[in-house]
Amino acid sequence: MKIFIKTYGCQANINDSEILAGSLSEQGHTLVHSEEEADKIILNTCSVKNKTQSKILHYLEKHKHKETEVGGCLTNTINLQEKFPNAKIIDTINTSKLNTSITRFNKDIAIIQISQGCLNACTFCATKLSRGVLRSYRIGDIKRQLSDAINKGATKIYLTSQDNGCYGFDIKSSLPELLNELVTVKGDFTIRVGMMNPWHLRKIKSELVKSYKNPKIQKFLHIPVQSGSESVLENMKRIHTVEEFKDIVKTFRQQIPNIDIATDIIVGFPTESEEDFQQTISLLQETKPEIVNRSAYSSRPKTKASKLKQLSSEIIKQRTKKLDEMYWRYRNAMKLQITN
Repeated sequence: MKIFIKTYGCQANINDSEILAGSLSEQGHTLVHSEEEADKIILNTCSVKNKTQSKILHYLEKHKHKETEVGGCLTNTINLQEKFPNAKIIDTINTSKLNTSITRFNKDIAIIQISQGCLNACTFCATKLSRGVLRSYRIGDIKRQLSDAINKGATKIYLTSQDNGCYGFDIKSSLPELLNELVTVKGDFTIRVGMMNPWHLRKIKSELVKSYKNPKIQKFLHIPVQSGSESVLENMKRIHTVEEFKDIVKTFRQQIPNIDIATDIIVGFPTESEEDFQQTISLLQETKPEIVNRSAYSSRPKTKASKLKQLSSEIIKQRTKKLDEMYWRYRNAMKLQITN
């Protein structure tokens, strides 16, 4: 059968699709590059944002004449079969992630999932409803996956999960222990470590800084702060403080001067006042992350934050514009400093 795989969402989702593609190829199916060529479409979905959900629903409507199977996080967030009764729901999440058949979409990049699920309870997030509680994979299995990827030509390794910072907490290990083992693999490659939440990172900070100094670790740190307001963080059930975020940024910049810091910001959380928003602006102006992944707040079904009174779309739009303008002002200034 000719099958087309369409993927929305994060690196873990992309990797789930690569694993699915490997399994289908092993079964004798042919993977094609467009819906028109396909006998069947498999859609791997994401539940993080309303905007993405709308794109997925539009896609299903557009291709409803095709035989379609749907997996991924959105299948556990809304009832897709209510609107698309002919779509078959499949499980692309609870599958073997390591040392199995895989078809990589980019031969240079190997995405490796080091765990699934998380230890968080953020009030805005629907991902945990699908991915569940933390289940870390063993270091030996991850190392074998990395070695195999290097032997097959990969030069960039992306370590991903729902939260890399708590890797190993359930199996008496840690992210630094994992990294220190992975860099012993022979070959010419770099490891890019994915997102880790600040409250887990603080437990491993000193050891992680040491691990990051290895030349095989890309000098990139993704720590989502989400807001510069302590009260909003509390309402989000983010169990870190603004000061802890600042301390992490300061420590890594002092120890690894060429590091790129990435963070995530949610604009327009239901309890965010104008003062709260200004505190977020001030935090970004002070810490100046090289990368800011900004999202307008999306109310997601089955989350605690969805039950709160929502801000108007106009307020969220205005604040988003202000944040974007501020970010590009300091980024452009930083680029000028580099060139001069």
